[in-house]
Amino acid sequence: MSSELRLKKLRGSGGYVMATVTDEQQMKGNLGGPDLFLAPIGRLDAEKITKHFCNTCEKEFEGPPKIEFENPNEEVAENLILAERGQYICNSCNASIAEYRDFKKQDESGEVGSAKPLEPQIQNVQLETASQQIAEPATIPQETVTKSGPTTSVTSIEGKTVVDENANKVGIAKQVGIDSTQSMVLVITKEDGTEGSVPWNNIKKIGEVVLLGNPQERSQPGKCSNCGFGNKEGSKFCEECGNKI
Repeated sequence: MSSELRLKKLRGSGGYVMATVTDEQQMKGNLGGPDLFLAPIGRLDAEKITKHFCNTCEKEFEGPPKIEFENPNEEVAENLILAERGQYICNSCNASIAEYRDFKKQDESGEVGSAKPLEPQIQNVQLETASQQIAEPATIPQETVTKSGPTTSVTSIEGKTVVDENANKVGIAKQVGIDSTQSMVLVITKEDGTEGSVPWNNIKKIGEVVLLGNPQERSQPGKCSNCGFGNKEGSKFCEECGNKI
């Protein structure tokens, strides 16, 4: 694949940047349709950005916007870490132009397991997924920059078949993202070719395929499968009907 740099317009929820990117970065930014998006690419080198446009200012500015990021290293699923999150910020009005999230695996040879609840860290998160753009203002404290080891994208999820609990094919996994409610989602390409997303807590297991399940079954470990009674976590038998849990 060619590594030649090309000047491209990369869109965000609050504007766009003009930057020189590689063919690989263009592929990451292509979510379908004619536009390229900044969020899937992640953090670009500032010197690669020649201009930025802010929707709030309604102006184009020479040079790069501010790029702020932090490395929370949060475990969002078994063997899946939220390694970095950041945003591009207008130099003039401090409005957010785009946000991004980068994930990595703790064990590159292992599979990604059941999802864990993702605690909200930033209010009103914005992310461009597929052909839709979600735009709310977000704030990350300035000067919150923590250097860490290299981030590895979770490419092992991409391209896997997504099936429901009845073994019916739902679509193909495309990428991991965050929606406007601050919830983690899996972006998929459906059988009809359109884009969609699956709430991360609906994923039961990731192996050869991505298996979906009922999130309520995992969020209520003491719930009796026979009568539905909500027992205390750790109970071995149902207090209502005596069924083994």
